[in-house]
Amino acid sequence: MTDDLLSRHDVLLADLDGTLYRGPEVVPGALDAVLAAAARGVRTVYVTNNASRSPADVAAHLTELGFPAGIADVRTSSQAAATMLAEQLPAGSPVLVVGTEALADEVRARGLTVVATAAEAVAVVQGHSPDTGWRNLAEAVVAVRAGALWVATNVDPTLPTDRGRLPGNGSMVQVVRTATEAQPQVAGKPAARLLREAQGDATRPLVVGDRLDTDIEGANALGVPSLMVLTGVNGAADLLAAPPALRPTYIGADLAALGRHPDELSPGPRPGWQVEHGPDGLRLTGRGGGPDPAVDALRALCALAWEHGETRVSAEGAAAAAALAELGIGA
Repeated sequence: MTDDLLSRHDVLLADLDGTLYRGPEVVPGALDAVLAAAARGVRTVYVTNNASRSPADVAAHLTELGFPAGIADVRTSSQAAATMLAEQLPAGSPVLVVGTEALADEVRARGLTVVATAAEAVAVVQGHSPDTGWRNLAEAVVAVRAGALWVATNVDPTLPTDRGRLPGNGSMVQVVRTATEAQPQVAGKPAARLLREAQGDATRPLVVGDRLDTDIEGANALGVPSLMVLTGVNGAADLLAAPPALRPTYIGADLAALGRHPDELSPGPRPGWQVEHGPDGLRLTGRGGGPDPAVDALRALCALAWEHGETRVSAEGAAAAAALAELGIGA
């Protein structure tokens, strides 16, 4: 019987951008890992904070890339936000939507009415749209000041694109925060709501993602294990500096880590590496070993970095120096 990380879980709650794909390109190893999980009866639910596309559009993109994905396998922050509204408002209540038509469709699907002005609205839902402008934000501000219920699909400050990180929904939410001094309810990661909905009836979920302040913090908020992959937004330096709420259970180079034993992926001592804490920070020595010696070094470094609150790292020896260079950390 296989005793790898995948065998411990009955569903993968997988982030998309930076974890499974980057724009039109599949992240190396991601497709093989998801297909292997499906062959072993472990479903992947695709969980995204991006509220600009419908679940059908997300599923279609995943299918084009080769992932086994139907509409029911996708959970978006727009779905979670619309559900939050419906739980708190009478049927037919007027909601001002600041976002795309995909978000408006989710609001309508839950029996609420979409309106265009603050004067009509008893609630505001705010999600990412590249077309959001001052007039949209102004209507939201007026409605929130008047006491409207305010739900944000997510508060990600940036959005990964092929041009680098650009303003995300959180940046737009901050505009309304600044103008109203109010705080929204949040549906998406790192709030536990979206991941809890994605989990469904599964009892042994694993959250998989590339971003500490959404994927990993969300897993910790839900109280379930997480696998951080180094294929997207956050890297080794971010992991070393991560506060407790943002620390993953496991660290992997990519999704191929699902085929490794959990003990090999946990932060802590690793064969072939030694880490010492001293007045000049952490010092890595050794030659490593195994399939990903640099990531093994990171696992060993994280354990002491988190214990001592230390992010300064140096190497002794050519192998240790090469590992730090590959990770992009150290002097």
